[in-house]
Amino acid sequence: MTSYDKRTRTVTGLLFLLFILVVAVLNILTPDQAFSESENRVLEKKPPFSLRSLLAGKFTSDYEAYITDQFAFRDVWIGLKTDADRVMGKKDSNGVYLGKDGYLIQHFSSPLDAEVNDRVQAIQSIHQTTPDLRKYIMLVPTAALLQDKLPAYAPMGDEHAALNRVRQSLPSDIRFVDVYPALSAGREDAIFYKTDHHWTSKGAYDAYRVLCKQMGIVPKDEAAFNIRQVTDAFYGSLYSKSGFRHLQPDRIDLYLPKEERKKKVDYVDEGRTTDSLYQMDNLSKKDKYTVFLNGNHALVRITTDHPDGKKLLVVKDSYANSLIPFLAEHFAEIDVVDLRYYEESVAKLIQDRQFHDMLFLYNVKTFFEDTSILNIME
Repeated sequence: MTSYDKRTRTVTGLLFLLFILVVAVLNILTPDQAFSESENRVLEKKPPFSLRSLLAGKFTSDYEAYITDQFAFRDVWIGLKTDADRVMGKKDSNGVYLGKDGYLIQHFSSPLDAEVNDRVQAIQSIHQTTPDLRKYIMLVPTAALLQDKLPAYAPMGDEHAALNRVRQSLPSDIRFVDVYPALSAGREDAIFYKTDHHWTSKGAYDAYRVLCKQMGIVPKDEAAFNIRQVTDAFYGSLYSKSGFRHLQPDRIDLYLPKEERKKKVDYVDEGRTTDSLYQMDNLSKKDKYTVFLNGNHALVRITTDHPDGKKLLVVKDSYANSLIPFLAEHFAEIDVVDLRYYEESVAKLIQDRQFHDMLFLYNVKTFFEDTSILNIME
């Protein structure tokens, strides 16, 4: 080895050590962050030390998660990594595919038979205790429906088949609302956001029309709404989760009835009341989708001036948030329950409130991944 090679190795080693030292100092000097705006999630806090947690291995794993979350310039490193992956031709990151035309699409794993059966049995259990309550279940496909947008050879479970398995397992007196054909027919109409896992207001409107047909309700035509763009700078959950950058943001449209009913919206647990289904202030925040019903809550009670007095119970995930404003034009009262946060008895709520209809509304991925619906009878 020549003296030149030795000097080069020495300088390289010193530069590398200097880099590590600088990063370590920056990690010490950089204040911890409670929340990541780009990832839209709460970050890990520094875990308390105890000999017991150290010996159990818990402190080590918790501290590793803390360091990972609080690493200096974390967002910069994530962006650099995903940029490098894209240059190398990689089309997936953290369970999200980078598809054609800038679509981010979540991976879906087909459910096991036991997962289908457990969820159907949970729905049947509440049905058996309230047999006179008309029930509907709407399971919504995700953007995986846009198969032409997926990268070539991307492994993806069959959402349509999973929906059919649920439908075939339900008793005949629970009405399955099949929105797959309508959404498939409207795939050219921007029915899903590109950077977020939700459907757009257009997708929700198409599903609303299908639901109305099942319920025997006359839906409102699109001409009955003022379709208003409220932002064109929405980067959603999949943008945050994947780390893919340099993508065009989404727009959010609201369907505002030209002849709107008076409404009162009670966020029951928070003790807060408003007269709008939309939280417009949230358009200035990272998660702009929370413009619909101010995001997810344990129980939201919507009261309108509809004259027929019909009451609807919606058990749901966040896909329902942008569809409920359409339903509010047809019911006098709507109770919206999110089982991920609701800790009271659903059966008692049904008994107390005397609903006429009950709707289960989930996207197919959340329906099979979230287990809260299994506890609906507790």
